[in-house]
Amino acid sequence: MPQLNPAPWLAILIFSWFVFLTIIPPKVMTHTFPNEPVFKSTKKSTTEPWNWPWY
Repeated sequence: MPQLNPAPWLAILIFSWFVFLTIIPPKVMTHTFPNEPVFKSTKKSTTEPWNWPWY
């Protein structure tokens, strides 16, 4: 029964983990966002009431 032979499946497992741990992380870490995050101002903004006529 060839499916019980661990040699090809062990090689596939090791190669896939090699890809996941060495090739993919640098590609993910070099990703840049289109808009850099900005800090929100701590100053309290003033709100104005709405002057809508309610009919």
